Amino acid sequence: MNKPKETLLWLVTGVVMTVLLLIFGCYYIVVWNASGRTYDRVDDIPHNKAGLLLATSPITPGGAHNYYFDNRIKAADELYKAGKIDFIIASGGDYTQTQKNGCNEPQAILDSLVARGVPADRIILDYEGTRTLNSIAKAGQLYNLESMTLISQKYHNERAIYLADKYGIKAIGYNAQPSPIRKNRIKNTLREFLARPKMFIDILIGIRPTIKEDSDSISVEPRI
Repeated sequence: MNKPKETLLWLVTGVVMTVLLLIFGCYYIVVWNASGRTYDRVDDIPHNKAGLLLATSPITPGGAHNYYFDNRIKAADELYKAGKIDFIIASGGDYTQTQKNGCNEPQAILDSLVARGVPADRIILDYEGTRTLNSIAKAGQLYNLESMTLISQKYHNERAIYLADKYGIKAIGYNAQPSPIRKNRIKNTLREFLARPKMFIDILIGIRPTIKEDSDSISVEPRI
C-alpha cells in the first residue's frame, strides 16, 4: 500500500473510531446518570403527585399495532391505581392531519386510560409534547413541577431523566415493558444510540423547547 492510501486509511479509521466512541460515550453517560432512578416494580417506586406519560401513537406509521403504546398505558394505569401518582399528564402531539396513520396522541391516551377506569379529571392533555424536550420543559415551567414520575420504556426514561436534570426537576422513571416483537426492540435500541448524541448536541448549541404559555392544555386543569 502506498503512503497516501495508508494515510487516508488511518484517517478514516480514526474518524470512525472517534464517532463510535462519542456515540457509545453519550449512550452510557445517560445510563449512568439514571442509575437507581428507574423502577420496574410498582411496589418499589416512590410517590409523586404527577406522572408524565411520554406519548407514542397506538398505531405505527406503517399501520401496525404499537405495543409500546399499550405498555405505557398499562404502566400509567398501574401507577395511578397503586396510589403512586395523583395526576397523569398525557404529553404528545396531534398528527391526524400531518401523517399517514397519524393519531391524536393525548386523546388516545385519555380514551385508553378512561377505559381502564382512570377518572378523566385526573388526566391532563398536553398537545405540545411533540418532543421529549418540550414535555420535560413544560412540566417544569408551566405545570410548576419540582418532581415527577416519567412513564415510558426504560431507554426513553433514562434520556428524559437527563433532560429533567437540566431543568431542575427531580425525576424518576417507571419502566413500561418493551414490544414483544424482537425486531422492534432492536430498531428502538439502535435509534436510541443516535437520539442520545442528538440530545447532547441540542444542549450544547442551546436548542430551546417550543411551548406556549397560553396553551389550552393548562387552562382547564389545576396547577400541580
